[in-house]
Amino acid sequence: MKFSAYIAAVAAVAGVKASPHPAYQQQNQQSLGSTSSPSVASYSQDQLEDIINDSPLLSLHRDLVEIESISGNEHDVGLFVAQFLESQNFTVVKQEVPPVKGQENTEPRYNIYAVPKSSVQPPSIILTSHIDTVPPFIPYSVHQPQDTSSDPEDLIIAGRGSVDAKGSVAAQIFAALETLEENPDANLGLLFVVGEEIGGDGMHVFSDSKLNQKDAFKTLIFGEPTEAALVSGHKGMLGFQVLAHGSAAHSGYPWLGKSAVSAILPALSRVDILGNIPAEEGGLPASPKYGPTTLNIGKIRAGVATNVVPSEAMADVAVRLAEGTPEEARKIILRAVKDATKGFEAEVVVDFKSHDESYPPQDLDVDVEGFEVATVNYGTDVPNLTVATGVKRYLYGPGSIFVAHGDNEALSVRQITEAVVGYKKLIQAAVDRETKGV
Repeated sequence: MKFSAYIAAVAAVAGVKASPHPAYQQQNQQSLGSTSSPSVASYSQDQLEDIINDSPLLSLHRDLVEIESISGNEHDVGLFVAQFLESQNFTVVKQEVPPVKGQENTEPRYNIYAVPKSSVQPPSIILTSHIDTVPPFIPYSVHQPQDTSSDPEDLIIAGRGSVDAKGSVAAQIFAALETLEENPDANLGLLFVVGEEIGGDGMHVFSDSKLNQKDAFKTLIFGEPTEAALVSGHKGMLGFQVLAHGSAAHSGYPWLGKSAVSAILPALSRVDILGNIPAEEGGLPASPKYGPTTLNIGKIRAGVATNVVPSEAMADVAVRLAEGTPEEARKIILRAVKDATKGFEAEVVVDFKSHDESYPPQDLDVDVEGFEVATVNYGTDVPNLTVATGVKRYLYGPGSIFVAHGDNEALSVRQITEAVVGYKKLIQAAVDRETKGV
């Protein structure tokens, strides 16, 4: 893509500005990272901006990160991506996704599905990632790394979404553009969805729609921060609530009530260690590939005052499944809670309907040479997209998950530029398979 073409694209989308998320409150942000060492040649802020401006790839990444797109508020970033791709001779479909519950008054949010205008058939290769981010919004910034290098490739780009997953979005777009410039017949498409961070509602909408041409899709390339490794799979997911129902009383006469907290504590204590208990002893199973199943009791709520015996208590739990199905895990959890709460007057129940998201471990393809191979523990949109049997599914992208949701979310210029190469390699492998009829 020529720089002049990029300038024209930016001019076309210049009117798209970010609007504040309903839950976002502006706070003073400290500079991310440290300033460069005096022993290393330093760039001025103008020079740093020139480096970004001179790169169409880095400029696109900056423009994406500068648009706040916390889950539920993806309207502006969706329009930006759509208009950018239209300026690059893509036919774009803006697929509306229902608003997040409680945010019904926000502007419409869209999945962005794009194919080259020259396409005469549905794409067989899909590059996909998500354009929403977790809160809070953190402004875009760029700086030199501490005590290391004045090489522009080592510059650090920070801000919410810089890694998860706007780094993947920018790299996938440029991998597609460069591939099409080199091979105009490459049968590829782009899909950027909303809501990945809150259960995958955007991908679910796409998956259930006519746009999901399952018979045509042969290769799916998912973009997430994998540190440039090709991921062979990730753990499954299961969420649930534990609820205890008792009766209130004055804390001076606790025997007149039934403490929901006293009842829920042994249940949670048991649930908390299910990943450490061997499966044959009633625990959740581990696997050689993914390691142990892990659980996190993320939220606990109970009671109204310290001088009142609590009548209600509840806890939200997330399980990362290393082995087996969600249904098998549910049976183990129910049995564990039942055994742990025998003898308590307050009722303790497990509610799996409170959390819609559940899926088993996801095995992925790693048959393209030239990549490190790894597994990851986080969830993705991979299980949310229904595909035909035999479809290749790859998971790859720039940056590290270990900073993805933190205040220090950042990645280097090199990581983004190398990701373009990695995505092109995956695209080419798919093209080669189709050429050979494999």
